[in-house]
Amino acid sequence: MNSGFMRGLTLKVLYPFLMFAGAFSKTGKETYQRFIINLNNSFVKKGKFKPEKILLLLPHCIQINECDIRLTYNINNCKRCGKCEIKDLIQIAEDNRLTLFVATGGSLARRIIGETRPDAVVAVACENDLSSGIADIYPLPVIGITNERPCGPCVNTRVDLAKVKDAIEFFGKGY
Repeated sequence: MNSGFMRGLTLKVLYPFLMFAGAFSKTGKETYQRFIINLNNSFVKKGKFKPEKILLLLPHCIQINECDIRLTYNINNCKRCGKCEIKDLIQIAEDNRLTLFVATGGSLARRIIGETRPDAVVAVACENDLSSGIADIYPLPVIGITNERPCGPCVNTRVDLAKVKDAIEFFGKGY
């Protein structure tokens, strides 16, 4: 079977089933969500894409919480002080001529995707927002990267920049 069909089956059948099962599991939904994200990424990487327009979508919690500038509506407001990874992510987006947005949650992320109409998405978020977002915007190819939460959820999160670069490189090569 082709990877597109398997990806659809995973996101539209297996994902809802695992979320239901996760409600009764001691390990919780996050383990299942991480599994779905990784499975989706592997199916996407087996596909052939030549995206003209790639969207890099970030969660607002990646911005350090002491910053008094909100980047949700205009990433160019960033002063690039280097206290969080936003500066590096802006540079990555500029170097690769990507569209970059910061979203406060799933609803805004879906609206951004609808308005920008990318050919592919590299998304950073927690397991919950990422897995549901990937399923919601199927069949659009998305490579999801879970954020790191050293301060707990939704505060001063981080992302492995190498994983972001690898995902962009995958789409950039036009596989």
